[in-house]
Amino acid sequence: EASGSSREGGKGLGRWAVDAAGAPAGRRVGRRQGKWLRRQGGRQGLGKPAGGRDRTGACLSKRMECVVQGIIETQHVAALEILLQGLCGVPKERFRIHEFCLKSGPNLGVVASEVRLMCDLEHPTPTWTLRHVGGAMRGSGADQLSVLVRTMVESKASKNVLRFFYMLGYKLDHELLKVGFAFHFQRGARITVTVTSVNKMPKLHATDEAVPVTPGIQLVEVTAPAAADSYNEVAGAISSFCEFLAPLVHLSKPGVSTGIVPTAAGAAASLMSNSGNKTL
Repeated sequence: EASGSSREGGKGLGRWAVDAAGAPAGRRVGRRQGKWLRRQGGRQGLGKPAGGRDRTGACLSKRMECVVQGIIETQHVAALEILLQGLCGVPKERFRIHEFCLKSGPNLGVVASEVRLMCDLEHPTPTWTLRHVGGAMRGSGADQLSVLVRTMVESKASKNVLRFFYMLGYKLDHELLKVGFAFHFQRGARITVTVTSVNKMPKLHATDEAVPVTPGIQLVEVTAPAAADSYNEVAGAISSFCEFLAPLVHLSKPGVSTGIVPTAAGAAASLMSNSGNKTL
């Protein structure tokens, strides 16, 4: 978990410091700097118990999450947006997220860890979020569910969080630019639907030059928080909601490819022609 990795990182701070590009800064981190880094970890909400708060009051949230994913052709995204607007009854939220995928270095232990730092560029002042996705639930019970159940740790962070993880010894594995919109609503569970164009960058941090990873295809994801005693109900709520989206997109567990819906073009045309109606 992210919190555990951070604690290990605090113990291994006698190694080389790194600058913002992840390269050695040419000096060793002494005891005083090591204490400072550990204090910074506390301020970021790292190394704290799950669900706790850091010294600034920011909450480190650890929870279970139910998720399904699918893909849709970009030409049908407008129709999907109309359908979601009618089903959810809430305004959409746009996002433009610069995502950094970081992996731990050898000084942070034998077991590798991965964290994702997300900078939302849609706001006048960019906001940062730290996320660590844990392992999926396994067993016969999990196999019978139509959704993937996994653990997830998330926390708001300051603009210095990227440099902080570089100093701990994490290295940049890859970065993406995710552009799209989301709907957040209550329908048997607190469901979030995101429609995302995933883009890669030809040069480091060159968000203005980003190009689609899969041209003409966008990612659709439906998620909802759950607890150990409620994931069955949450899974049922997601499955019921996904039935309404079936004419446009097939949704399944991440890693299980269901492809594009063959009849999506006809369904999209029907939705677009009726887009003036208030009720879908």
